[in-house]
Amino acid sequence: MSKMRQSTVIRKYANRRLYDTGSSSYVTLQDLAAMVRADVDFVVIDAKSDDDITHEVLTQIILEEETRGPHLLPVNFLRQLIRFYGDELQAMVPAFLEYSIGQFAREQGKMRGIASEALGEKLGEQARLNAESFERAVRAALPGEAPEPESRAADIDALRGELEAMRRRLDRLAPE
Repeated sequence: MSKMRQSTVIRKYANRRLYDTGSSSYVTLQDLAAMVRADVDFVVIDAKSDDDITHEVLTQIILEEETRGPHLLPVNFLRQLIRFYGDELQAMVPAFLEYSIGQFAREQGKMRGIASEALGEKLGEQARLNAESFERAVRAALPGEAPEPESRAADIDALRGELEAMRRRLDRLAPE
């Protein structure tokens, strides 16, 4: 039997304050955005009317995010979205958008896994090389421990080769 997720109830008061009934504390829109990112399910209830205003509050969070940082929603997308209001196909848009963003999220998860796996191996090797370089630098700073000039040049060439190999691998992983 599947577990039902309990939604946290957020009450919105006339003074625009949001109260998290689960934690018995006031929260901000930024706190709610963090809850969404953490996959915490919540509903927002108007304290006066007891209406569910979750949709309006989530829309407000998106509006705030769009005004303060790099834009996620392109202008042409916003224009097309506005054109659907009042259109005979308006009822189909939410299901299509929900399906599309779900597909994107699944593909994003796959890409993160692939990139993490590929980079994990390379980053481990890079960490080892960095530690060796640091150790050589410390030894070079100690009196009487300076490496031979040829050895240092070979180390630099090896590091350059590693960096170039990592750059090529990252280029292959980067989306076009």
